[in-house]
Amino acid sequence: MAAPALVALAPASRDARTTKTITALVDEVKAQRSDLRVERAFLDPEGTGARWTRPELQTVVDRLVKAGHDEVVVVPLVLSEAFGGLVGLESALASIGARHPGIQVRVTAALGLEACFLEVLDERLRDALRDARCRELDALVLAAAGSTDPLANQSVARLARLWGSHHKLPVTAAYAASAPPATGEAVRAFRGEGRRHIAVASLFLTPGELTDRAAELAVEAGAVAVSLPLGAHPEVARVVLARYAVGAVELVPV
Repeated sequence: MAAPALVALAPASRDARTTKTITALVDEVKAQRSDLRVERAFLDPEGTGARWTRPELQTVVDRLVKAGHDEVVVVPLVLSEAFGGLVGLESALASIGARHPGIQVRVTAALGLEACFLEVLDERLRDALRDARCRELDALVLAAAGSTDPLANQSVARLARLWGSHHKLPVTAAYAASAPPATGEAVRAFRGEGRRHIAVASLFLTPGELTDRAAELAVEAGAVAVSLPLGAHPEVARVVLARYAVGAVELVPV
C-alpha cells in the first residue's frame, strides 16, 4: 500500500520571493524522502487578491485523487497558527470532502517554534554578519511575526531566552505586528544601554512585507546586521517530514 501523499500547504502570497522559497523548501523535502509523493499547495482565502499563486489545495488534491491516492497528509507551512495561520482551511477541506467522499485528509500541527530552528538562525545570522563584516556582538534581537495571542508571543520570548543563554548574550524578542516591541524599538533599547553591536535574527519562514519592514526598522535603529528568514533549510524540511510522520500514523486504523 502506498504511503499517504504529503501536501505542504502555505498561505497564498503576492510576493514572488515567498512562492520561490516555498517551492525550494518542498524540493528539499522531496530530496530527503524521494519515496513519497510530495506536492506544494497554497491556500487563498476569499478576497486576498493572490489567486495567481498556484496551485491551490483543492487542485492539488484533485490531481492526487486522479493518480490513485486516497490518503493525504497536509502539513501547514507556518511557524505558528497564531501568527496568521491558514485562513480558509476548513472551507477548503469541506469542499474537498464534498468532491471526494472517499478520501482521508489529515491536517497536522504547524511547524512550531522548534529549538532546532535556532541552529538555522545561527547559520543565517553568521552569513549576515559576514556580509556586514561584523565580528563583534553585544546583544541580539529575535524578530518574529507577532500575534494578538499573548501565549504565542511568550513562546517566542522563551525561544529568545534559550538562544541568548546559548550565546551568553542579552536577547530581546521583537514583533513585526500585533505586539510590542518592534525590531527598531528593541534595537534602540539596547543602544540606550550602551550596546553598539546588535544583530537581528529573522524568525520567519519566508521573506515578505513583514520581514522587509522588520529589517528596515532594525537597520534604521542601528542594527549591524539582519539575517534572512529560515527559508528552504534542510532542518526545516526535516521538521516538515516529522509533522508528516505523525499525520500518517494518525491515518492508520486502530
